[in-house]
Amino acid sequence: MSTGPGPGAGPLAGAFDRLRGNRTRLVLTSGTLLFVELLLIRWIPSEVRYIGFFSNFLLMASFLGIGIGILLGRRRQMDSIAVFPILLVIVVALITKLELNVQVSSRDELFFGLAESSAADVNFLVLPIVFGLVTALMASLALPLGPLLRSMPPLQAYGWDITGSMLGIAGFTALSAAGTTPIVWFSVAAILVALLLAGTETPRLLRLPAVAALAIVLVLASTETDAREIWSPYYRINTYRAANGELYVNVNGIPHQALHPVDAPKEPFYDELYKWFPGRTYKEVLIVGAGSGTDVAISLAKGAGHVDAVEIDRAIQQLGIDQHPDHPYQDPRVTRYENDGRAFLRGTDKKYDLVIFALPDSLTLVSSTANIRLESFLFTDQAFESVREHLAPGGVFVLYNYYREEWLIAKIATMLDQAFDSPPIVRMFAARMAIFAVGPQVDALNGGPPPGDTIDAVPNVGEPVPKAATDDWPFLYLRTPFIAPHYLAGLAFALLIALFGVFTAARAGGTTIRRFSPHFFVLGAAFLLLETRSLVSFSLLFGSTWLVNALAFFAILASVLLAILVNARWRIQRPAVLYGALFAALAVAFLLPPESLLIDPPWLRYLLAGVVAFAPVFLANLVFTYSFRDTRTADMAFASNLLGAMVGGAMEYVALLTGYRFLLVIVAALYALAWLFATRWRRLADISLAAGAEPAAAEWEAETV
Repeated sequence: MSTGPGPGAGPLAGAFDRLRGNRTRLVLTSGTLLFVELLLIRWIPSEVRYIGFFSNFLLMASFLGIGIGILLGRRRQMDSIAVFPILLVIVVALITKLELNVQVSSRDELFFGLAESSAADVNFLVLPIVFGLVTALMASLALPLGPLLRSMPPLQAYGWDITGSMLGIAGFTALSAAGTTPIVWFSVAAILVALLLAGTETPRLLRLPAVAALAIVLVLASTETDAREIWSPYYRINTYRAANGELYVNVNGIPHQALHPVDAPKEPFYDELYKWFPGRTYKEVLIVGAGSGTDVAISLAKGAGHVDAVEIDRAIQQLGIDQHPDHPYQDPRVTRYENDGRAFLRGTDKKYDLVIFALPDSLTLVSSTANIRLESFLFTDQAFESVREHLAPGGVFVLYNYYREEWLIAKIATMLDQAFDSPPIVRMFAARMAIFAVGPQVDALNGGPPPGDTIDAVPNVGEPVPKAATDDWPFLYLRTPFIAPHYLAGLAFALLIALFGVFTAARAGGTTIRRFSPHFFVLGAAFLLLETRSLVSFSLLFGSTWLVNALAFFAILASVLLAILVNARWRIQRPAVLYGALFAALAVAFLLPPESLLIDPPWLRYLLAGVVAFAPVFLANLVFTYSFRDTRTADMAFASNLLGAMVGGAMEYVALLTGYRFLLVIVAALYALAWLFATRWRRLADISLAAGAEPAAAEWEAETV
């Protein structure tokens, strides 16, 4: 690969001089990779039903693909991305034209939405198929990354790579905030890829098919775009009217909500509280998961004095504002909030006569790094205790939903009993619908039945006894700590693809697996686990919203840049100092779990959380940049690191057994192993292997001009 614009590269490429061109192309390549990665993680779950529950597999596929692309790109005749648009056509066509759906069947883990649809009668092998497609696609786009990383000193290259990644995140975040559709995302991606093609020596005969393929992608994306679709940062939202005229809401192709008029037949749990306590009205009401407004409309009809309606998805709330037949959101007694329910409770000291968790079941994960769903931190022991603190004297807390399994009903009842020091009253209906009520109003019954309707006994589900969800183990929909067979099968398949892909790419790229760096591999696995735990902590502390997640990712990348500057400015000579500081920060994070930082005022909570959660991240970046600074095989170190991150993504599933706090123990063990590689078993570290194995960056650059 030439570092300059070669013959026939076009006027755009000719604008780059040799050194500046490398920097520009590195920033553009990294930004495009991040943008396309986020596009795939956001778009594929909207087309493949239920894959939103497994978006962390898409992240692992992206890491694997980029690592394989770097290995393949070591042959200079293979550093063109001209094949990427063609592969993108294949992926978009397969995803949009075939009915690829993930089917999950488990009695000990629940996936809301599966019970309402029989359309996903497809084998679970769809997940590995999608994993392979994303891996191949990202590998083709990452082909030029290795030579670009080797074209300048390692820290400088890493700094420009991170700068490009931050721009990619910022760009996609802005498009998400604007509510744009996939045709816009694919158009931006096509422009970025076209710029990359213009800045390389790709022969004209290859460019023409590549540009034509980009045009086909845009046509395919536009034909799949429905003008009536709404795109929130969480979902693709479709609406349709049933025979009775009511409006129903599907998200990512899965039934989700209905805009019931107050006087229409609906699920019996909506009215049950008022049947239990006839004539009772509630002055101050909080509804978490207010959605499109049906719960709000019923509360108003039952005499609520004021309703605080909290909904995490602005687009779904806007549907209620525009189309709910009772217009509850226009009522002056209603105040609307766009927020995570747990974060809202933390940010107010208001007392409520009635708090309702109104079917707040999501159909996607908070981020692509963890198995945390949007509502996970609403259903923990600590969350229920927070609700108790916000109840006025004589107040009541109500939950209702389709709970699917009796063990889940028993689990929630036990958690409510523990949080409120008194058992809830329960009523169950067909299809395992149920409603719970607990709090001072229920306590006033002194163990007797309510004055109105009847109650049911909590089901006795026997062994195994369901485990209560906590802020450290926030898995309401797991009966007990375990890793389900479908996860293990998917992870095994992914690791097989990884092994085959890495060995094949190494051979095709003209290198050997011996140049693979165990040191940087372990650093990648450790950092992904640390990043996951940090993001989970921030979701708990500041809300499980898309904006909090995006800002946290951006802050992590900013800490990488800061670590690069520190290592470039002050050449730390003893790695033991960095590792020692990192182990100390990990110990503090372990001893001070996130829930212990839920303090007021908010600025103090933010400051302490930032220090406790991000100090290990920053120090981990110092450790990485210290090693990366002196490597002379930057591309192999970077590829090893990404492949380690892919394995770290698989290791994240250990949290299903242990909770997220224990991940810090694994992180500490991995960093201890990385330290041994770097200081004791140096032949297994990139620094030793690199010596004399590759031309230095400046020599390589001169050699390729």
